[in-house]
Amino acid sequence: MSDPWLTIVGLGEDGLEGLPDASRAALQAAAVIFGGPRHLDLVAAGARGIPWPVPFDLAPVLARRGQRVVVLTSGDPFWFGAGGSLAQHLAPEEWRALPVAGVFSLAAARLGWRLENSLCFGLHAASFARLRPVLARGAHVICTLRDAQAPADLAQWLCQNGFGTARMIVLEALGGPRERLRSTRADAFDLAGIATPVAVALDCADLPAHVGQSRAAGLPDDTFAHDGQITKRPIRALTLSALAPRTGELLWDIGGGSGSVSAEWCLLGGRAITVERHTARCANIAANIAAFGLEGRMTLVEGVAPAALAGLPLPDAVFVGGGGDAALYQTLLPMLPPGTRLVANGVTLETETVLAACHARHGGSLLRIELAQAEPLGGMRGWQPARPVVQWSVVL
Repeated sequence: MSDPWLTIVGLGEDGLEGLPDASRAALQAAAVIFGGPRHLDLVAAGARGIPWPVPFDLAPVLARRGQRVVVLTSGDPFWFGAGGSLAQHLAPEEWRALPVAGVFSLAAARLGWRLENSLCFGLHAASFARLRPVLARGAHVICTLRDAQAPADLAQWLCQNGFGTARMIVLEALGGPRERLRSTRADAFDLAGIATPVAVALDCADLPAHVGQSRAAGLPDDTFAHDGQITKRPIRALTLSALAPRTGELLWDIGGGSGSVSAEWCLLGGRAITVERHTARCANIAANIAAFGLEGRMTLVEGVAPAALAGLPLPDAVFVGGGGDAALYQTLLPMLPPGTRLVANGVTLETETVLAACHARHGGSLLRIELAQAEPLGGMRGWQPARPVVQWSVVL
């Protein structure tokens, strides 16, 4: 750490003037300086400046190992910046980082918002649907955006999804001489001449009480694109409870159907690989990935298990949605590391027999779930039973 070859310098819109002495010294000593064109101009990098390649690639930086190199990033290099990507490829003694206040800190400072109570998103290359689970009355959200058109696009998305009464504070060129803040409701957005870099803060105090996505397991079935092949809401809630999701864990969802279990697992902080054999259902799963902004967290594999599982990273939990047959479990169970949680649901006599045999051999819990829904019966109402579901859950 005493003499690293790479220094990652956080930079604000005030350029050299806003940098601490250590960052200035690193820039002065650098043989080469990597950054976006705007960053290179802000520090007058001149002939030493090397713009990032398009598409973005760290290889030119890593090829300079042993030289004095500076990488410029916006604000804090580890808030949606290049710092995290670089650190994965370097030993600790090879680099140091010198951050300055980033967009999120500056936005909170301008608005008087507690940063620890604000939700922060980098939406340069991510879908606005990432916001869907967090938008509700009272939420404070800060998101960095791609370009000058993005705030108008965000306003349109908010209106289309029932969040039109959210107040948008458009934050332009924060921390520099061009800084400007302007406020509007999403459903009245008419701001023009937006300067970059741009971020938007969302104040959801005026959203109706009923707007927003529940954080409980078991979202309504019509939340998902499906063809009827979906783990129904109450069964899904019980299934997710048995799967016991934890942040960062990986789920294998075998026989995904609509992908509803995988989607909710990811919304609870995990990652999922969904295996589905039917092309039409794969299209629904892809639509649900997009609708919930789960790109990068939920992966679709079209194929038939167990063959489709070959080469996949090993899971922390497995859900078998169609129950499976004996051959599936004979291949699947030896693949799984000790401690894997497995939950399987079955609705046919044949799968019930398979799951009962698995329970007898491997232990765990065998649960029979019987539900009934009130339905019209003539001029009155009666109970309409659903098909019973047998659920086997076990920690291997």
